[in-house]
Amino acid sequence: MANMDPKKTPVPEQDPKVRSANFEEVTLGYTEEQAIAEAKRCLNCKNALCRKGCPVSVRIPEFISAVAEGHFEEAYEIITSTNLLPAVCGRVCPQEKQCEGKCIRGIKGESVGIGALERFVADHHRAHSSNKPSPATPNGHKVAVVGSGPSGLTCAGSLARLGYDVTVYEAFHKAGGVLVYGIPEFRLPKQIVREEIENLEAMGVKIVTNAIVGRSFSIDELFEDGYEAVFIGSGAGLPQFMNIPGENLLGVYSANEYLTRINLMKAYLDEYETPIKRAKSVAVVGGGNVAMDAARCAKRMGAENVYVVYRRGMEELPARREEVHHAIDEGIEFRLLNNPTRILGDENGRVEAIECIEMALGEPDASGRRRPVAKEGSEFTLDVDAVIISIGTLPNPLIKSTTEGLDTNAKGCIVADENGATSRAGVFAGGDAVTGAATVILAMEAGKKSAAAIDDYIRAKSTSQKN
Repeated sequence: MANMDPKKTPVPEQDPKVRSANFEEVTLGYTEEQAIAEAKRCLNCKNALCRKGCPVSVRIPEFISAVAEGHFEEAYEIITSTNLLPAVCGRVCPQEKQCEGKCIRGIKGESVGIGALERFVADHHRAHSSNKPSPATPNGHKVAVVGSGPSGLTCAGSLARLGYDVTVYEAFHKAGGVLVYGIPEFRLPKQIVREEIENLEAMGVKIVTNAIVGRSFSIDELFEDGYEAVFIGSGAGLPQFMNIPGENLLGVYSANEYLTRINLMKAYLDEYETPIKRAKSVAVVGGGNVAMDAARCAKRMGAENVYVVYRRGMEELPARREEVHHAIDEGIEFRLLNNPTRILGDENGRVEAIECIEMALGEPDASGRRRPVAKEGSEFTLDVDAVIISIGTLPNPLIKSTTEGLDTNAKGCIVADENGATSRAGVFAGGDAVTGAATVILAMEAGKKSAAAIDDYIRAKSTSQKN
């Protein structure tokens, strides 16, 4: 019998007062009974708008129907037929803007909890099944993938399924890209990322770490080594700053550096010797998901006061509503319609305050959002001993500067068509390296499309050579 409750089955969470002092996962996930109850809210629409809203085309009504019947392993097989990282997507995808945003149940109530159900299915499989994917029959062709973030992993896995010999080259000492260095443990446990990557390795994907393209080797050398195509999914790890006075003071971090030290280098664990300042008061400049992650990490690192300083209002915050809600519950203070003008330091060159000015929203800018305008004479200071800048990132220029014939735009992003093809034959690119900083699922979509385009390219080239 269908569950016509207009509201979602609530997902259990850690108490805010408890979780703000630990790095354990905030959202605890559904029980089997809760998952079945939520799955029964799905109307199983013939014209499944939810699937059309999914960048990787998960067969949503089908997997939810399987959950409703208690066939959890069948649901997992359905999801992984199109999505190679279900435990990741179930946790970090902005479902409210994608699949759930299209759900018919959302018209007169709350949408079906598609993301929570995807996470449940992936976690149930991890807990109850020891089955690993098997390698496909080799097709005799080699492809290199640069970067082991969501776009690179998805491209690699998709190609491995087609029988390609795929090697992923990762600059860091651990695979996972932004999934391991950017997203905090309390949102995405790293053990889950490791297990998703192990599934890809079981499919035959090889991963080489500590390999920096442009330093360890070049794109040209990959072709010389016998790779017939290269996919660049190197992300956007170059932080942007505001260029205001005081950004060179001790205690000023880019969000990338701060999160990498915490997530990848385990600064929150005493047994790891990772230098990071445990501040008492922290200002995080920015309003996106990365800013929320940095602010919530700062709180867990012991800061008594954490301020999110953002030049627009709550309605304009680009972060997911769920992340904002969690941040507020954990005691993060939002200083909205404020913009930093300079960072003040003490006689030892350490941060002691941040000066801000109040803003008002004027006419819309090119992005369609109302432009913030400073209010004269409204300057004020916040006493802080650390500042984290989270206003966006750009691709590292290393690959561009060491690769001939690869077009990039004014921001340093690789120019590629909708299928990932670049200006250089045999070189494909996707994810943040092409779009600039975006979401995990959009990077995965790019990796999946590029894999299909690489397969077409190599097949066409092979046919041409035979003729």
